[in-house]
Amino acid sequence: MSNTDQTLANLLQEDRRFEPPAELAAHANLTAEAYDRAAADREGFWAAQAERITWAEPFTQVLDWSNPPFAKWYVGGKLNAAYNCVDRHVEAGRGDKVAIHFVGEPVGDTRSITYAELQDLVSQAANALTDLGVEAGDRVAIYMPMIPEAVVTMLACARIGAPHTVVFGGFSSDALASRLEDCQAKVVVTADGGYRRGAASALKPAVDEARTKAETLGHTVEKVLVVRRTGQDLGENGWDDAVDVWWHDAVDSASTQHTPEAFDAEHPLYVMYTSGTTGKPKGILHTTGGYLVGCSYTHWAVFDLKDDDVYWCTADIGWVTGHSYIVYGPLANGVTQVLYEGTPDSPERGRWWDVIEQHGVTIFYTAPTAIRSFMKQGREIPDARDLSSLRLLGSVGEPINPEAYVWYRHVIGGDRTPVVDTWWQTETGSIMISPLPGVTAGKPGSAMIPIPGVAADVVDEEGTPVPNGSGGYLVLTEPWPSMLRTIWGDDERFKETYWARFAKQGYYFAGDGAKKDSDGDLWVLGRVDDVMNVSGHRLSTTEIESALVSHPKVAEAAVVGAKDEDTGQAVCAFVILRESALDSGASDGGDDIVAELRKHVRKEIGPIATPRQIMVVPELPKTRSGKIMRRLLRDVAENREIGDVTTLADSSVMDLISSGLSGGKGDE
Repeated sequence: MSNTDQTLANLLQEDRRFEPPAELAAHANLTAEAYDRAAADREGFWAAQAERITWAEPFTQVLDWSNPPFAKWYVGGKLNAAYNCVDRHVEAGRGDKVAIHFVGEPVGDTRSITYAELQDLVSQAANALTDLGVEAGDRVAIYMPMIPEAVVTMLACARIGAPHTVVFGGFSSDALASRLEDCQAKVVVTADGGYRRGAASALKPAVDEARTKAETLGHTVEKVLVVRRTGQDLGENGWDDAVDVWWHDAVDSASTQHTPEAFDAEHPLYVMYTSGTTGKPKGILHTTGGYLVGCSYTHWAVFDLKDDDVYWCTADIGWVTGHSYIVYGPLANGVTQVLYEGTPDSPERGRWWDVIEQHGVTIFYTAPTAIRSFMKQGREIPDARDLSSLRLLGSVGEPINPEAYVWYRHVIGGDRTPVVDTWWQTETGSIMISPLPGVTAGKPGSAMIPIPGVAADVVDEEGTPVPNGSGGYLVLTEPWPSMLRTIWGDDERFKETYWARFAKQGYYFAGDGAKKDSDGDLWVLGRVDDVMNVSGHRLSTTEIESALVSHPKVAEAAVVGAKDEDTGQAVCAFVILRESALDSGASDGGDDIVAELRKHVRKEIGPIATPRQIMVVPELPKTRSGKIMRRLLRDVAENREIGDVTTLADSSVMDLISSGLSGGKGDE
């Protein structure tokens, strides 16, 4: 096998650098010495990070790695996650500090909850769940909008030792049913509905359908606890008195007194199912001690968290980012944060920037998909708001292309804020690779190097580290506290999925490709499934997408490899133009704009990456979490019948693409 077959080609070059602001660097939580300290004694370093957490009983061993890949962290230690996130702050005299500024999608629907108030709410919910028959070890499913009761429920479950599984409120009843059955959920907590783009969107009917489907699979949900959020009609058959219970009846009347129980560090905290509705769901198990240490440490270190910060992560709690960087990490650190229910463009396109201005947000953590959507709209909308409170920006969910990074830093951050481009996964539990904002000179598009305490590398097919300037497979080479412990109910699948590929070396691999640049910094290139083989060269879709988006007329791009008789696969691109380009008459996707973009990619990367085909489209097919469904675009590029679209946020997008294509072959 040739070298080009073995490793990903290293194509894009990036020379821009952004030094840390002097004031931030002078008072940074972590400095450069932390890398050396962690490398010299990894277990000692992680033992020190565990001091961030209050332990009911101290641990006697930092790491038990005697039976890899099954890790045990902080062996012998006992703790309660909810106590760490709520009660200890109240006991320390910070009960009056705001924990959550809730902003509902309907304008004016706001409430602020202090840590003392949060303690009462979590205690009431814990008592209510206990009254519904939930005991330590029972599983509770949560299918809710982004409202405070969702956070309260997660913490109440942790308080009584009942592992929770949060299912994103946009998933279908089939997806919910499969998860209820797989983890044998005893109780479901939901709402009548939530608000999305100005309208009430029902949730309770999907729970009813899922409960019926779970019964056909042999599992019975005992109780459904329902928050009245929208007040919408549940229908004639939408309530079962034997099963359904209103939150305001069960929780609001419950006692605010509840003593949290300490659980073993390895007690299951939650199961999170990886996205997708086909095949057997894959439940990622995270346990309590190591996960809480990992989340609190990384939130404090990567975001340089200070006591007076106002933090906002825009993720949904249905995804792991919402677990780690809305609930467990921030609340363990006693933060004041914003919780927002709706979409970024409802009721109008500047809603997010209004929230930042109104609440004085200092740290803002969002996804590249959102950033590129704002680029598409133009800078006039954020420029009309005062965003001067921001001191640090974060990116999460997928690799951020350099142009989006620079736009984010320049337009939203006013050229004064570091951008932390974070790489991690559902499976890793917390951030693994990221710049440190007071240490690292930011490099647009690069996640840089593993944070102190984490060991990662890029290897070839044989598991050998690749030299600088080469690409390959991104692996984690040492265990870390917040690592997944197994796949729920399936240890063999856990070993096969994450550890079998590099079993000889003992490396963790979850499917991402990466490259090392000439400095040894890491560039995550997305899933290895999204790699094209063009004339023997393994090209990453991410790099070509980045090149396209660096053109001033392009807002978003998605690239796929399509079968080609001459080259094996050919590069096919789908692009959305910026509104400024549309206003200038480039909307027809004609030969001029296609030729311009093909020439631009050739200049930025090289002839090998020149798209065979560029199609200007009005939208891209995305899941509700913002991931582009390249599988569907391959169907279009290869003239196949469009496959299953049930996981799309908007299934009509494929109709728009199919009807709106305007040639753009650009063959040479």
